Amino acid sequence: MRRGGAPLVAVGVARRLVVAGVARALGDTPGALDEYREPPGDPGLFGPGSVAWQVHADLPAMLIGGVSSLMLQTLHPLAMAGVAEHSRYRQDPFGRLQRTARFVAGTTFGGHDLVERLVAEVRAVHRGVRGVARDGRRYSAGDPSLLTFVHVAEVWSFLRSYQRYGPRPLVRSEKDRYLAEVAEVARLLGARDVPGSVDDVRSYLREVRGQLAATPEAHDAVRFLRRPFGDRPVDALAHRVVAEAAIDLLPGFARHELGVGRAPAARAAPVRGAGTALAATLRWAVGPSLVRAAATERVRAGGAA
Repeated sequence: MRRGGAPLVAVGVARRLVVAGVARALGDTPGALDEYREPPGDPGLFGPGSVAWQVHADLPAMLIGGVSSLMLQTLHPLAMAGVAEHSRYRQDPFGRLQRTARFVAGTTFGGHDLVERLVAEVRAVHRGVRGVARDGRRYSAGDPSLLTFVHVAEVWSFLRSYQRYGPRPLVRSEKDRYLAEVAEVARLLGARDVPGSVDDVRSYLREVRGQLAATPEAHDAVRFLRRPFGDRPVDALAHRVVAEAAIDLLPGFARHELGVGRAPAARAAPVRGAGTALAATLRWAVGPSLVRAAATERVRAGGAA
């Protein structure tokens, strides 16, 4: 990806991907941000001083990390079976993006009432997601061990993306603090033995490595995630940058299993350069997080620090 393409990416992302996609995911109807402003003084699960607020407010890192997490999640045969049999991601990919973005934003920046409501909604959906995987094993979206895997795949991808594409990489203590903070969301959903530090996550991934494999459904899902959305060339270019940066973030074993290979340094450099240019363009185009601003307003309204 040539650096000269960055201005083109800027136009596409700013006008199409961001405004039409991400803003809609967080709610583009009048008063959509109001639920983040109530009740006054409620810090929510984490509060303004948390590392979770810092990481989850950065749109580029969340976007690239989110796609990477979906790719990593496909490697759990039971998780992938649930998606393949119960999700309409092919028919409504942006709908799934909206629901996921709303849950992450709401549980991060919302007050306790909003957090409880979103968690209850997800748990209700999980009760209906059950069946039999290709290998004959039964699965349930409410399985605590499955919830732990999905959570780890998600937040580890967010963290890796923030380290590479965020405005300032976190130091080790901040990374541990982030993982400890967001583990609370997983526990509210029913996960158990949730890793809460960098060492814990690395140990966990080593332990579950033998359970992970790329099924035909996983390969199909990754091909879908790499397929450009939109009709204009600029949209395809922006999507390609996000998808390739997401693949580059995957652990080596995941890239091998999914058949996307371990990018050599000669290929990784332009991918990361394009991802960095895209991240800078996004921050310039959208400015600070409106959700974080509304949540900060809520906390300060109660006189809290």
